[in-house]
Amino acid sequence: MSPTKYSLGFDGGGTKTEAILLDPSGVVVGQGLGGPSNPLRAGFDVALRSLNEAAAAALAQAGAKPAHVAAVCAGLAGAGRRNVVRRVLVYLAQAYPDAVAHVTTDLEVALEAAAGAGPGVVLVAGTGSAAYGRNAAGEMARAGGYGPWIGDAGSAYEIGRKAVEAVARVRDQAAPVTLLSDMIFAALKCTAWDDLTERIAKNPDDVFPQLFPVVAAAAEAEDSAAREILFTAALGLGALAMISVRRLRMQSEEFPLVKCGGVFGHSASFDVPLDSFLSSGAPRAKISRLQVSPAVGAARLAARLNATPLETAVHDGPGKS
Repeated sequence: MSPTKYSLGFDGGGTKTEAILLDPSGVVVGQGLGGPSNPLRAGFDVALRSLNEAAAAALAQAGAKPAHVAAVCAGLAGAGRRNVVRRVLVYLAQAYPDAVAHVTTDLEVALEAAAGAGPGVVLVAGTGSAAYGRNAAGEMARAGGYGPWIGDAGSAYEIGRKAVEAVARVRDQAAPVTLLSDMIFAALKCTAWDDLTERIAKNPDDVFPQLFPVVAAAAEAEDSAAREILFTAALGLGALAMISVRRLRMQSEEFPLVKCGGVFGHSASFDVPLDSFLSSGAPRAKISRLQVSPAVGAARLAARLNATPLETAVHDGPGKS
């Protein structure tokens, strides 16, 4: 009796990696978590170790082995670069030698989870941010996803950076006192400004994204600086979605506009203006939170590619995220 052949999907970003294992009928039989797997931010060694950690947990939960994987898809932040795709494909080929392998961005697997092969737009905001969509004609459009060095509007990283900037303005007596001054130091267990700046210099990814819940809590306490940061972030993030919508000529169409990532659902000061902005730009869009993990979308995409022999199984995706 031949062993069951599974489809394995990864959703990897700057903070964590999730792996999902589907059986041939599309049922989730294994799930695993790992560390960050954006190679551009965490490095290839860390990224590949995170993929391995998440997959090992998913396979163990199903009582399966790597040889039982027939198709694998890794949707990773940073996978718009060909050198990233090549190196991750080499890893997948070695780890799952009998599987059809596909490497793309986290945006594509989020869109798969949100809309399958149909039209839709996903707005992804976690450590980074971007929008990605597809219209009924199959045309694709992406906006944002340039990383912290150029700008990730509405991301947890950018919100945290703006919060520290607000505290710096208070130190310079250039802005009114904000609750963020005390809350940031308490959350990070820093005792002085020099401690904070040294941690940021050492690894900003370990500081700025962690501050998003602090900003959300300060906004809930009616801190004006925190509310302004979240309002501005919401408008910037909404603008990314509207760029994709306009490029796809979907302003007057009905389609799913799905939000995915860790910044959603935690603050009315962020969610309310964002939804209002999206509704004004695409009044017929069905705005919602993603109900299916992007890793499930990655596993479904792997299964679909395996069922249809095509060259895109080795593919570098829609662009950097």
